[in-house]
Amino acid sequence: MTPLLIDNYNYPLPEERIAKYPLAERDMSKLLVFRNGTICEDRFRNIGDYLPEGSHLIYNNTRVIQARLVFHKESGARIEVFCLEPLEPHDYQLSLGSQSGCTWKCMVGNLKKWKTGELQMPVAGTVLRAERLSTTGNTHSIRFSWDNAALSFAEILDAVGELPIPPYLNRATEESDKRTYQTVYSRIKGSVAAPTAGLHFTEAVLEDLRKRGVKMSELTLHVGAGTFQPVKTADANEHTMHSEIVAVPRQTIQDVRDSLGHVVAVGTTSVRTLESLYYIGVQMLEGRWSDEECHVGQFEPYEREYTWSTAEALTAILDYLDCTKQTTLHADTQIMIRPGFRFRIVNQMITNFHQPKSTLLLLVSAFLDGDSLEGKNWHQVYDYALAHDFRFLSYGDSNLFFR
Repeated sequence: MTPLLIDNYNYPLPEERIAKYPLAERDMSKLLVFRNGTICEDRFRNIGDYLPEGSHLIYNNTRVIQARLVFHKESGARIEVFCLEPLEPHDYQLSLGSQSGCTWKCMVGNLKKWKTGELQMPVAGTVLRAERLSTTGNTHSIRFSWDNAALSFAEILDAVGELPIPPYLNRATEESDKRTYQTVYSRIKGSVAAPTAGLHFTEAVLEDLRKRGVKMSELTLHVGAGTFQPVKTADANEHTMHSEIVAVPRQTIQDVRDSLGHVVAVGTTSVRTLESLYYIGVQMLEGRWSDEECHVGQFEPYEREYTWSTAEALTAILDYLDCTKQTTLHADTQIMIRPGFRFRIVNQMITNFHQPKSTLLLLVSAFLDGDSLEGKNWHQVYDYALAHDFRFLSYGDSNLFFR
């Protein structure tokens, strides 16, 4: 593959431009609209004025869990355990619903103080125990157990866990974050980071869009900590993309197939999920798919030319779900969307402003600049935003991009 120099996806981001807190009114955030090389700005609550007739909005309904647990040893040492994703049971809902024990992949802070033994924490009349089973790279398999069957792991996290706000906010989690760092339509627990493009929506905005005839569907991608992982290789192609688990209802897939040409994705997580559907469908058409190996590889979109149409790929998924009597497609995707990616489903994207040298900025460049590695359009957008007092990152302002 042609080298993709990450230094070309850098820009100056002063600390004061990072929004440390959200606005009091979510939908009063600024909105930058980029279409056909031109920029205009407005408030997010007016986004309906810019969506084309027949638009079909797809949003991520994941809900952020209070995934950070802080244990204290008898010595006083503070051990921070950050739950990333479930290992046993592997299903999020089954693991969060566990009533005696579960195992998660975790990051551990102050690991040198936790050589052996188990950590303990009192919680709601019982004791939460944590045992380190194994280590892979910088993550650890942690077994959690407790002896009160009336408590699920989700309830334990709600009781003693901390909401993991992004590290670049450089502040402690506050009580208000439990409300403001969730979308108004969040309902499926599992993320360790919010799908932040959705934070601008209010019930009033959603109702306005419904009145305008905008269709809406939902999907689930549980955002992992890998979303904050910077690209550290000079050539971004050498960066190992993180995998994330997705769940897409059959009805959403059918709605997307029936709305091709009018799909508006809320956030990069929705983009990543939707564009992965094409390659899942191709695997099914070519007899390469199974429920045991339900994975889209990082560079699968770039390995060869694909001649299947998008409608054919989506129809293959619908047929597969019907044949196996499933109502939801479950998979994991490691797809890397970078300049040169061919978008097959998403026509417009709502997204925030992303960190320099990030895979999310590569995705934005792919959407705005196509095959070009010069990045003319994304630079135009970000230069404008920096010059016009837009707020950046998770609690910052929003964009509506037309491909």
